[in-house]
Amino acid sequence: MFYNFLYPMADLFGPLNLFRYLTFRSIAAFLTALVLSFLIGGGLIRWLRSKQGKGQPIRDDGPQSHLSKKGTPTMGGLLILITTTVATLLWADLTNRYVWIVLGITLAFGAVGFWDDFLKVTKKNPKGVPGKIKLVLSILCAAVATWFIAVASPPSLRFTLAVPFLKDALVPLGVIGFLAFGTLVMVGASNAVNLTDGLDGLAIGPVIMASAVFGFIAYVVGNSILTNYLYLHHVPRAGELAVFMAALIGAGLGFLWFNAPPAMVFMGDTGSLAIGGALGAVAVVTKHEIVLAIVGGLFVLETVSVIVQVLSYKWTGRRVFRMAPLHHHFEQKGWAEPTIVFRFWIIAAILAMAGLATLKLR
Repeated sequence: MFYNFLYPMADLFGPLNLFRYLTFRSIAAFLTALVLSFLIGGGLIRWLRSKQGKGQPIRDDGPQSHLSKKGTPTMGGLLILITTTVATLLWADLTNRYVWIVLGITLAFGAVGFWDDFLKVTKKNPKGVPGKIKLVLSILCAAVATWFIAVASPPSLRFTLAVPFLKDALVPLGVIGFLAFGTLVMVGASNAVNLTDGLDGLAIGPVIMASAVFGFIAYVVGNSILTNYLYLHHVPRAGELAVFMAALIGAGLGFLWFNAPPAMVFMGDTGSLAIGGALGAVAVVTKHEIVLAIVGGLFVLETVSVIVQVLSYKWTGRRVFRMAPLHHHFEQKGWAEPTIVFRFWIIAAILAMAGLATLKLR
């Protein structure tokens, strides 16, 4: 909004030329989301607590240490959605289609998660919306977003998959193949973050790291000079997503202030589905879908642990882990919750750096 209204007047007032720069607007979006989180976070948590009563239902079959968290409100992801949306609308170029697509998929996934959380707290049932319904809704939202991304992409990149480590490799997927792949990336990322969100602060830390990496990737692929230097595929106007990612980082840090152990509020599906979908959408726009699997490797590990556990028990009647997802396995082994969170953050940071290194390895 500020860019669209103020930058055209830069010829009349020189300092307004600042709004031209992505770096300036990204920093401003980060600070806006962060400060707004501090301003409204406490009030929003009090409101959620007053409406939810006993808070999010705690599963009886989960770790016994979680029973002490009974009464903690959920739907804290609303704080992330509100602050990210406001900061993005204030500082991004609102004529950019990629901004609206990514913001749209974020809010759509957030709405699905909100419905799930709402049923959990009103029906006092930890299952919420049936899994098949959530999956169908997520697939529909992601498929629509993937189509709009393809339409907005340059013809040379449309319906293709870029391969890391290779300079000019583009795998043609076709319309159906690309729609299926893009949908898989968004839905997969969304559910992977959701599975990771099981301990105070566990999911939001790696999300912030991944957002920083993909904010940088968006900036790079949107800059023709940098893409030529690094032998990357140039996606015109994708750099504007750096503003969105910066807003998400600020919102994530603001949320972490209230979600740090012991958490005052849980993210809930409202937040985890939304931010996972956002990361997936940005990966599809920037043609770095495979790199997302590296940067978000912690989310992949958590998801794989669930798949392995389910298949092993189904086929052999035995469990590979004491409990899945993976963070619960270490809880059952006696690791303290903060120990798990910090060590998983370290792993996430290493993987984020590994993913960032792929930009140079061509």
